Amino acid sequence: MNRCINQLKKRKYSVDIEQTDIAENHYNSCYDEEEMLLKVAAVKKAMAQLPDGYRTVLSLYLMEGYDHEEIAGILQLAESTVRTQYMRAKQKLLQLINKEHEQAGRIY
Repeated sequence: MNRCINQLKKRKYSVDIEQTDIAENHYNSCYDEEEMLLKVAAVKKAMAQLPDGYRTVLSLYLMEGYDHEEIAGILQLAESTVRTQYMRAKQKLLQLINKEHEQAGRIY
């Protein structure tokens, strides 16, 4: 096992970034700042429409980085309740975002 690991460590591949323009082309083709801002605005708008409990759990988990157990302790809820609220919050958020985009003629 150790021999295999050592062999893998010995194999070093290097790519000269200056000779490749793949990363730059990919970045330019995938990143549209205006579209990204529209998506961020849509998520913020949808988050504001969530019920307080859903918004709190979703924010603590996704934005603050707490795990379900920590959120349960903070909110003094059962961990299973936090997990359920998190799943329902995600579903509701997606519904709100899709509804907004359907009205605007775009679906993500």
